[in-house]
Amino acid sequence: MTWLYKIFGVPFGYLMMLIYDLVQNYGVAIILFTLVTKLILLPINYKTQKNAARMQLLNPELQKLRKSYKDNPQKLQEEQMKLYQREGVNPMGSCLPAVIQMVLLFGVLDVVYKPLTHIIRFSKNTIGSARDLAAEIGKITIRESDLRNELSILSIFNDNKDKFSSIGESFSSKVSDFYENFSIFGVNLGAIPAVPKDWSDMGQVGLFLIPIFAGLSQLVYTVYSQIHQKKQNPDMPNMGCMNVMLYLMPLLSVFFAFQVAAGVGFYWIFSSIFSFFITIGLNKYFTQERIAKIVEQEREKAKRLRRIVAKRCF
Repeated sequence: MTWLYKIFGVPFGYLMMLIYDLVQNYGVAIILFTLVTKLILLPINYKTQKNAARMQLLNPELQKLRKSYKDNPQKLQEEQMKLYQREGVNPMGSCLPAVIQMVLLFGVLDVVYKPLTHIIRFSKNTIGSARDLAAEIGKITIRESDLRNELSILSIFNDNKDKFSSIGESFSSKVSDFYENFSIFGVNLGAIPAVPKDWSDMGQVGLFLIPIFAGLSQLVYTVYSQIHQKKQNPDMPNMGCMNVMLYLMPLLSVFFAFQVAAGVGFYWIFSSIFSFFITIGLNKYFTQERIAKIVEQEREKAKRLRRIVAKRCF
């Protein structure tokens, strides 16, 4: 899967570099980068939500079909397909946008995890030398395949700047300049969050709070999504195991955010926040009246398409 990071990381990397050059702060750049990528993905989210809303309107008819043909699965499938064709609905229409969105996220994560590659633009050889040196200094293993290796290099460099002189003055000066802009609100985004040794130190406290807020922001988004789905579809079955997983993910986010540099958790916070507000906006846009109008338009499109196909066949 590493090739996905490379393919989509390159264009998003140039975007991140442009944003960073504009604001000269890594934290602010992450916020703006996250917002821009969410806006890029907005048409995909729109299409996904539109298809879900249209499928929701078909639920009463689908329920009738399930009751009528509960003992005949083959006939049920045939009648469902007829219904989808008549209404111009693709039951798998939400899958492709979701896949595209997931694939693009590989590029987003590649950019957030690799500031030396995408912002400072060091060569692969230079980063490799820095990685080997950082591993030797920190007495740890830093694998090239590890997506977090550049953030690890930054963290070790900050505590041992003089030991990186062998790579060249250019490396040390560029990373030092970058590291000065690596904090936001006094929080070092290159450090790994931990329980503060000094609770009066706002930098340590802020660092500790990033994983907590990463989990809370995802939890709020998950709860809202679940409430909205249940409100729109009261007959939706209560999927116990799936619900457990949905609410377990925020806890896992907290755990993982304590294992990686704070910049990653910082990205997760704003990713959840922007997703939350975009979802609210789309939910308010897709009113029952608007969906009914869209369904009618799509139904007419489906009729025209069937007529065109029928003419070509004869």
